[in-house]
Amino acid sequence: MNPSQAMQIRAELPTDAQAIEQVTILAFRHAPHSDHTEQFIVRALRAAGALALSLVAEIDGLIVGHVAVSPVTISDGSQHWFGLGPISVLPEKQQQGIGSALMQAAISALRAQSAQGCVLLGDPGYYRRFGFRAVPGLVLPGVPAEYFQALSLAGPLPQGEVSYHSAFSARD
Repeated sequence: MNPSQAMQIRAELPTDAQAIEQVTILAFRHAPHSDHTEQFIVRALRAAGALALSLVAEIDGLIVGHVAVSPVTISDGSQHWFGLGPISVLPEKQQQGIGSALMQAAISALRAQSAQGCVLLGDPGYYRRFGFRAVPGLVLPGVPAEYFQALSLAGPLPQGEVSYHSAFSARD
């Protein structure tokens, strides 16, 4: 990132929805692991009032990144756990620390809200730096265990099956 470009991370505003959708579409357009529904998921989470956190990264008034965080349900009854994702950065702005800044801001905001922890589905090599790790006994059915990771923010790690909000089934 050019030093003259000061990045700001802030909460989503109602006027940001269209820009967030465009960032999300572009970020996942060529991603081989994607089913290209991420923008629909964010839209459905917003419509359902299920965005516990929706943060944007902005440079010179342009939204260049976004992270969504929503509540999850765990079969052992653990409370105050959240799912992070999708997280999106414009392709031309990737590899410049924007995604890392969004991750750190989301984790800090979850701590401030007294969240117990956070789960995500993603590359273990990337998310390990933020403290996420695969947890035996904490599963998201249908995905390889090493890609489903958790970060405890307070208390013990839960055990059981994790369910994301129904918005994660959105296809349009």
